[in-house]
Amino acid sequence: MAEIDAGEVLPNEHVQQMAAAGEVTQLHRGHKYADEGDTFEVDGQTFEVTDVTHRTLGDLTDEDAKKEGSADLDAYRERLQRVHDEFEWGDDSEVVRHRFELRK
Repeated sequence: MAEIDAGEVLPNEHVQQMAAAGEVTQLHRGHKYADEGDTFEVDGQTFEVTDVTHRTLGDLTDEDAKKEGSADLDAYRERLQRVHDEFEWGDDSEVVRHRFELRK
């Protein structure tokens, strides 16, 4: 368990603010950026990484998309394509889910 910079898991200020507001409770990334038990801070709030799981894009559901701040999986896919210049959705593409929660 380590204290990490929020930017390790949450790549930009917008996503960090969505997490602080409770709108984002997990994030899939291309690589593992944290371990279970790691903590990070956003706006004076401490979050703990509760789960780190290897998955594929094909595993993602509408529920996953909602936990990442999108309305549904289609909106999530469109957002990824918009923010990553050369991103191509492939159901077999490997990703790492980082789940986190506000520490009480």
